[in-house]
Amino acid sequence: MPLSLKLLTALLLSTVTADAAFAQALPRPSAMPGDGASDARLKQLFYDSDEASLKRNPIQGIFRGDLRYADRLGDYLTDEYTAAERAAAGADLAALHAIDRTKLSRVDKIAYDVFENSTAIGLRGYAPDLLKIQRDLPIDHFQGFQTFYPDFASGQGAAPFRTLADYENNLKRNAEYAQVLDRAIGRFRQGMKDGIVQPRLVVNNVIGQFDNLIKEGVEGSTFYGPVKTFPAAIAPADLTRLRAAYAAQIRDVVIPAEQRVRDFLAREYLPVARDTVGLSQMPGGAKLYAYLIEQNTTLPLSADDVHRLGLSEVARITREMETQKRAVGFKGTLAEFFTSLRTDPRFQPKSAEELRDGYYAIQKRVYARIPEQFSLTPRNDLEIRAVPAFKEKTEAGGSYQGGTPDGSRRGIFYYNTYDLPSRYTWEMETLFLHEGVPGHHFQISLAQENTALPAFMRFGGNTAYVEGWALYSESLWKDLGMETDPYQRMGGLNDEMLRAMRLVVDSGIHAQGWSRGRAIDYMLANSPMARTDATAEVERYIAIPGQALAYKIGQLTIARTKAKAKAALGTRFDPRDFHAQVLDTGSLPMPVLERKIDAWVAAGGGAAK
Repeated sequence: MPLSLKLLTALLLSTVTADAAFAQALPRPSAMPGDGASDARLKQLFYDSDEASLKRNPIQGIFRGDLRYADRLGDYLTDEYTAAERAAAGADLAALHAIDRTKLSRVDKIAYDVFENSTAIGLRGYAPDLLKIQRDLPIDHFQGFQTFYPDFASGQGAAPFRTLADYENNLKRNAEYAQVLDRAIGRFRQGMKDGIVQPRLVVNNVIGQFDNLIKEGVEGSTFYGPVKTFPAAIAPADLTRLRAAYAAQIRDVVIPAEQRVRDFLAREYLPVARDTVGLSQMPGGAKLYAYLIEQNTTLPLSADDVHRLGLSEVARITREMETQKRAVGFKGTLAEFFTSLRTDPRFQPKSAEELRDGYYAIQKRVYARIPEQFSLTPRNDLEIRAVPAFKEKTEAGGSYQGGTPDGSRRGIFYYNTYDLPSRYTWEMETLFLHEGVPGHHFQISLAQENTALPAFMRFGGNTAYVEGWALYSESLWKDLGMETDPYQRMGGLNDEMLRAMRLVVDSGIHAQGWSRGRAIDYMLANSPMARTDATAEVERYIAIPGQALAYKIGQLTIARTKAKAKAALGTRFDPRDFHAQVLDTGSLPMPVLERKIDAWVAAGGGAAK
């Protein structure tokens, strides 16, 4: 992914919104009982690194609720920004290695290992040959400011609109948003010279996103949302001025910038975009894909390893699907059963309201069983909301946005109502377990709420852990009283199959020369998912190579550590204690997580001391 956007990708995994209670810096690190001089040095390093990062990445602070730099967006898509990020990573790693790990407390050893793993992998991504490709592909339809910034600045997203300063700061950020879009054009032009260009289908999708934003007009613009309603703190004279300022900026700055990118892509870039879709089909792409596998999974796996594992998992899940087919008394083939699940009207919601109400009912049932599996739960509540219309076509069926660390803004489970007949009711339970409870909502909220963790562990993360946990949460269906209907169980298997197929398809596209059509056909042949979803999924893998591998790799790692712990502890194993161990130190790279659980088992298990 473009290095200027890698931080934003992490942010989107754990999006929070600003709040007055978190408008200042996090407090300086304080000593914990048993801390020595090395622990103090480590905590200071983490604090200093985070403070410096927030200055380079003001938007990161806003997502977390730190408003000290809220009057700016950030110097994204510039060589200066990239050089500063690379220099910071190198300096942080050198400072870390100057600290004697053997003298750290148990928890700080974990923090040391997490910081070392993530910083070292990130630093390798700045190698010149890897950096060149990432620079030349500045945005796509999954990663780019146009994918999240409009919602961020809409008055319904992460940016706060409680004070006059909030409204003024947003105007300044919007102006920088337009500048970032112009920089993207420059990066694309360099890619055209280097022979490194996006696939044609990615370009068309991005053009479509800009078309959707532009056609909103001025007062219908997502960017106009903040001035449709005002808090009482805004004086009447300012209301009129702000409405005029927002309308003028949208008309004269924002829409023209979006139009410039849109027209450049359609007129100059699309004619030279490539028909191939795999990363390895570009110069240096195979090496970048190998790096992205480790970056996303935190494990040194080869593309062939990933592909073989995916084929094995697809075969296993297929056998379980055959069992459910027999359970409902379906007499045809598995492929015919898939067609029935896709086309039977009884599985298609009649309205968006029916879909919403169904998720409310699932939420109530899940929460009733949570105490049986979890002793550690977040304070923050969960809201259920539809995906904003401007981006619903390219969004997944469900997604999650985190709340504030103090719970003043709830986490949000987004459900997608685009192409409503394809939002099958049999997939609802497993989707809620993944995106809502106990999936992303528990993991992200618990990390944010744990003030004993350094900021990079509270607010950062790696995809293998974050998505691995969410997929593992789907496997708790039986323990949480879900999927008692064989059709809902098919929904669970379908989602697990999706993540297994990702291993096959992502590596097939980016290492084995698979076409878009072959990848879509493979997914339809091995699951009952709708063509709309299969197409969106494949185009996602094309746009962001390697990211989709993390789900299944992470889930399998958590499941393996659980099986080892159960075998070793026997009757002393309590799932509530195991889940607390997995969740109480934020997002961990897979090797660090395994070592932590092994140490917990060696100490006899039980609740955290």
